[in-house]
Amino acid sequence: MASSAVMRFTVVDYVIFALLLIFSSVIGLFYALSGGRQRTTQEFLLAGRSMTFLPVALSLLATFQSAVAILGVPAEIYTFGTEYWFLGCSYFLGLLIPAHIFVPMFYRLKITSTYEYLELRFNKATRLCGTLTFIFQMVIYMGVVLYAPALALNAVTGFDLWGAVLTMGLVCTLYTALGGLKAVIWTDVFQTLVMFSGQLAVIIIGTKEAGGISEVWRIAKNNGKISGIDLNPDPFERHTFWTLSFGGVFMMLALYGVNQAQVQRYLSSRTEQQAILSCYVVFPCQQLVLAMGCILGLVMYARYGENGPLQQGYVNASDQMVLYFVMDILQHYPGLPGLFIACLFSGALSTISSAFNSLAAVTMTDLVKPQCPHMTEARATLISKCLALGYGLLCLGMAYVASLMGSVLQAALSIFGMVGGPLLGIFCLGMFFPMANSMGAISGLVAGLIMAFWIGIGSFISNRASFSFVNATTIKNISTALTTNTMTPVNLTTVAPNSRPSERRRCEPVNGCSGSALSALFPARAMQGEAELWSPLSSCTQ
Repeated sequence: MASSAVMRFTVVDYVIFALLLIFSSVIGLFYALSGGRQRTTQEFLLAGRSMTFLPVALSLLATFQSAVAILGVPAEIYTFGTEYWFLGCSYFLGLLIPAHIFVPMFYRLKITSTYEYLELRFNKATRLCGTLTFIFQMVIYMGVVLYAPALALNAVTGFDLWGAVLTMGLVCTLYTALGGLKAVIWTDVFQTLVMFSGQLAVIIIGTKEAGGISEVWRIAKNNGKISGIDLNPDPFERHTFWTLSFGGVFMMLALYGVNQAQVQRYLSSRTEQQAILSCYVVFPCQQLVLAMGCILGLVMYARYGENGPLQQGYVNASDQMVLYFVMDILQHYPGLPGLFIACLFSGALSTISSAFNSLAAVTMTDLVKPQCPHMTEARATLISKCLALGYGLLCLGMAYVASLMGSVLQAALSIFGMVGGPLLGIFCLGMFFPMANSMGAISGLVAGLIMAFWIGIGSFISNRASFSFVNATTIKNISTALTTNTMTPVNLTTVAPNSRPSERRRCEPVNGCSGSALSALFPARAMQGEAELWSPLSSCTQ
């Protein structure tokens, strides 16, 4: 992508983005200097068990709604149609079961870490295995969550990559370490409102420019993007009703049933009824968030059709398409691009702050306190704050590691799912099978992790091998085309300076190569989300 073609922020956009960070920091400082001032571990890690259902519900939603989802869901719908929307069918059972089985059990035990249950049910070794598995899961994940949106923003707008990473990481660390869980929950509430506002603004203006919601739906329907219920039982299908609705239930149970970041919010509730009610309130919010992401994907399709930013070489990966679309349609509305970027980074901040706080909680409760049983409350609170600070700095380090991983980023994201299933399994084993013992629990956890990693990493390596083969074949085809002079002629059409960005940002010809030439040589399926086929070969995109 030529530097002259990169879309830039206005001063108003920077101001709105800065206000997000300032307000988040102010909330953390407020709770650090008021009330109990985070002087006990109960106050710092569990908000003094004083929260009501509404802020807890919005915090649950914000933790689930990461920047990866904000960028990924619309790109999924744009590329593959609305089949993914059926994931919403899983939300009902995925929240009803935790509300009446997991939440009451954890709340009545009066614990801080979910892994304390594993020691009560099995033994200390089982608890330690669960804790270390969770720490591994979250440390890997939070670096990716911090780095991915900053990378997408840098690619589309030229926004300084490491400036965004450092600013987000440090602000998030500041309010988490100072204000504790209460600050995290209330910043989540604020950031949830920003997320809704940003997505809604893009949907309204994008729909208006497309000719209305009926026109958006008509275009999508006429081009086969509106999916019916696919009852194909084949588990190897990308998405079907069964994999989304039933598979989604287990995903929701892993997230809302036993994940420390979510359970910690239940435990911060004033009463057990408030904790259960928060599960019920988050259900319609989840449906709304999913619907907004899907509608945004359809609006993108109504604007670009099959010849989208990825296919034209304006972006290098599908997760950059949403940002390109936002900058394209909102360029004449100063402040609105900044609002959407604030929405995107709100998703990242809420997820990362939850990770910091939950990691501090399990480390303190499961690893530090058992070794120092006579530690004073003041010292335990200070160590908890230092742990939150330490994990914040570790997150910045993991973001740097993520920058070196390249296409392995997808594998790092998959690790979150690979670990979540076995962790859910060990809790279900303890709750529903009275005859299970500690040896069986640890063996099951290890076997589940081995199986999950074997399938997940094996699939990733297999896909990379397939891409490498296709890339090698394509390079050979390009070489043949160059030597036999059969390549499509380069389009040197001049575009007016005041034309739309989507018209201006053409591929610059390099060594006789053009976007049209490459598109004639790539397989048709390269357009269906396989961005890896483009990146190594398209000298016209950067």
